[in-house]
Amino acid sequence: LTLTWLSLSLSCLALTSAIASNGQRELVEDFQRLRATAETMGLFRASASFFSLYLGHIILLEALAWGLLAFFGTGWVPTVLVTIILATSQAQAGWLQHDFGHLSVFRSSRWNHLLHKFIIGHLKGASGSWWNHRHFQHHAKPNVFRKDPDVNMLHVFVLGRTQPVEYGVKKMKILPYNQQHKYFFLIGPPLLIPVYFHLQIINTMIKRRDWVDLAWSVTYYIRYFLTYTPFYGLLGAMALIFVVRVIESHWFVWVTQMNHIPMDIDHEKHKDWTTMQLEATCNVDQSLFNDWFSGHLNFQIEHHLFPTMPRHNYHKVSPLVKSLCSKHGLDYQSKTLITACVDVVRSLRASGQLWLDAYLHK
Repeated sequence: LTLTWLSLSLSCLALTSAIASNGQRELVEDFQRLRATAETMGLFRASASFFSLYLGHIILLEALAWGLLAFFGTGWVPTVLVTIILATSQAQAGWLQHDFGHLSVFRSSRWNHLLHKFIIGHLKGASGSWWNHRHFQHHAKPNVFRKDPDVNMLHVFVLGRTQPVEYGVKKMKILPYNQQHKYFFLIGPPLLIPVYFHLQIINTMIKRRDWVDLAWSVTYYIRYFLTYTPFYGLLGAMALIFVVRVIESHWFVWVTQMNHIPMDIDHEKHKDWTTMQLEATCNVDQSLFNDWFSGHLNFQIEHHLFPTMPRHNYHKVSPLVKSLCSKHGLDYQSKTLITACVDVVRSLRASGQLWLDAYLHK
């Protein structure tokens, strides 16, 4: 009787595995057909006017900031306006370099790489090679520990449902993780770009002897200080860029984390491409403001499924992706902007509580 039950159990397991395997194979084939359809529809062709106007509005913001100081002086009101304008231009340049970094603008990889270095280097003072190294890993294995650098929190935060328990069981208490949803506001959005990324970029360029990226970065700072030192002096110009970076950092953190932190974060599960991307990403509802504010990363699902697709076509492929998800029982999540931001904090609180429970009781 025991052998009969064992045989039956093994047969059921084999049948379940076969069904899952067939379902996965069908999903992969359907996704390949979806991609072929998107290519036939021309959704991988970029609009030259879209990206030209986008670059133009960034340059216009930079010129407007200088013009305000030149015509109205350095009083509090012009300075506050200039700070907001520069933070906006930096955030938008961040989204634009992302487009070129994904090779989604030109058909030529060479031109994409060249414009990428110009925008991230000369317009932002960062490094294209540093960005590529981090971001390509993120897209290959989103929300996978030890493979996605975006979820490597250096023991400052615990994420998902697995890591908090692992830390708790091991009695790891580097920080009071049950309070991480509170200290996130102090050390997350304000410091990521002006402190952590800034130091990491400099260290990476020097350590790897990436003199080309370093030269591009230097041109940004030369241009910036030549423009703003005459108005504020050296220390004032340094203070201005720091505040700009802090504002930009808030913008960047909320936009990038609202699509990933509330989703599944775990160790490698060896799932197919489509399932892995959908479990790690969610969207934010479309609107003209949300599209502009997030650089179209409110379509995070479409971006992760088609990383080389120009962003102005995400809304066109979205109905096809929804249909694929509906057919295969995959969760296609889309939220309001406010809900998405609140979910980041909720997720951090939930993970912190899991850590505390494991720390005290396991």
